[in-house]
Amino acid sequence: MSSTILVADDDHGIRTVLTQALTRAGYDVRTTSNAATLWRWVSDGDGDLVITDVVMPDENGLDLLPRIKKLRPDLRVIVMSVQNTLLTAVKANERGAFEYLPKPFDLQELVAVVRRALSLPKSAPSAAAVAEDEERLPLIGRSTAMQDIYRTLARLMNTDLTVMITGESGTGKELVARALHEYGKRRNGPFVALNMAAIPRELIESELFGHERGAFTGATARAQGRFEQAEGGTLFLDEIGDMPIEAQTRLLRVLQQGEYTTVGGRSAIKTNVRIVAATHRDLTQLIRQGLFREDLYYRLNVVPIRLPPLRERSEDIPELARHFLSKVAEEGLPLKAMDNAAMERLKRHRWPGNVRELENLIRRLAALHAEEVIPLDAVEMELVNLEAPPPQQGDVNEGLSETIERHLRAYFDAHPGSLPPSGLYDRILREMERPLIALTLEATRGNQIRAAQVLGLNRNTLRKKIKDLEISGLKGLK
Repeated sequence: MSSTILVADDDHGIRTVLTQALTRAGYDVRTTSNAATLWRWVSDGDGDLVITDVVMPDENGLDLLPRIKKLRPDLRVIVMSVQNTLLTAVKANERGAFEYLPKPFDLQELVAVVRRALSLPKSAPSAAAVAEDEERLPLIGRSTAMQDIYRTLARLMNTDLTVMITGESGTGKELVARALHEYGKRRNGPFVALNMAAIPRELIESELFGHERGAFTGATARAQGRFEQAEGGTLFLDEIGDMPIEAQTRLLRVLQQGEYTTVGGRSAIKTNVRIVAATHRDLTQLIRQGLFREDLYYRLNVVPIRLPPLRERSEDIPELARHFLSKVAEEGLPLKAMDNAAMERLKRHRWPGNVRELENLIRRLAALHAEEVIPLDAVEMELVNLEAPPPQQGDVNEGLSETIERHLRAYFDAHPGSLPPSGLYDRILREMERPLIALTLEATRGNQIRAAQVLGLNRNTLRKKIKDLEISGLKGLK
C-alpha cells in the first residue's frame, strides 16, 4: 500500500508539479490551497506525510506546525517557502518540521527528502517554542549557497556541537557564529568573541583562561578569561589558525576534559561553553607545516560551514546593497536607492573584501553623492579606486632590501672594526615598519585589504599595527 502525501499550497502550479512528481515516484497525493482543509485532513487521521507552504490565504503554515505536532507527533511535515530567510528556516526547524525547502526547489531533492522522511522510524521530535521576534539577523541572501547555510544553521541551533566556520575575510563568519548563539538554546547566556590575530602571542593563554594574581609580571590582580566570561553561552574563537601551538595544546585539553586551569592557578575549573571557531586560512596546510595540531583540528571541525565569497553569490548583491542603504538611512542620512545600471555594475565587481567591502562602498556612496538615486557613474568612480592595481610586491621588496643594505653598509663603514649596538635587529624593524605600512596604505589609497595582501599580513594584524603605531591621517583609510 502506497503512502499518502498531503500537499497544501495556494499556488496551483506548485500543486500540479508536486502531484505529478510524487505520483511518478509511487505516492498517493491529495492537494489543497488552504490551511483549513489541511488541518481537517490531519485531524481525521489522513495522510502519512505533509508538505505545506508557509504563506497561505487563511493561516501561516508555521503557525499550524505546533498544532500538527501536538495532535499527531509522528506525522512528519516538510515546509516550503519563498520567504528564504534564516529566520524562516529556524522557525520551521524549531516548530518541528522534518525539513525546510526554499522555493524554487529541486524536484529530485524534494522526492529524496520525502523518501527519507517516510523511511525513518517513527518518533516524536521535540517542538521547542521559538520567540516571535521578527527582527532579522543581517545574514542576507536568497542564493542557493545561502539557503544551504540557513538550513544547516537551523539544524545546529539547539545542539552543542562544535562548529568550524571557514571563508575569506569579510564573508560574515562572526554573523554566523552570533546566529548560532542568538537563535539557539544558549541564547540567554553570554556570547564572547576573541580574535586570535589581534592578541599578542604571549597573552593568548591569559586571555582565554584568565590568570591569578602574581602569575606573571604585571598581574596585580586576578583576571577572568574568556572561558569564564562565556560560561553557559558561546565562545567564538576567530582566526583560530593564528593561535600559537602552545595555546592549542591547552585548548585541546579543555575540549577533551571539559575543564581548564587559569595561568598561575592550580585548581581545575569545569566549563560549560559551546565553541565556535572560524578562520580564513587553510588549516590542513598549516597542519602539514607543523603550525596547527591535527588532533585539535578534528576536535574543532565537527561540523564545518563554508561561507562563499561574494563573487560566488552575486545574485545576493542587490538585496545586500538595499539593506546597507536602509541601515545608513537609520543612522541619519537620507534614504537612497540605486539605479539598475549601477546595481548591475556592482554585480560584476570581484569584491576581494566580500560583504564588508560592499558595505563600505555603499556607505561612501550614500554619504558622498547627493543624488536620491545613485547613478552608474558614481559607482564607476568609486570602483575605479577599488580596482586600481596595487603596487607590485616584488618591486617594493627589492627597493626595501636595497635601502636597508645601503644604510647598514653606511653604518659599518662609519664604525670600522666595531660591533653594532645591542638590539639592532629590533631597532631596524621599528624604524622600518611604520613608514612601510604608511606608504603601502598610501599607495593602495587606504585600502587595508590590498595593503595586507602587499605586505603579506593578516588584515586583523595590519589593523592592530595601524592602531599600535598610531598611523593616521590617511584619506580613505578603511
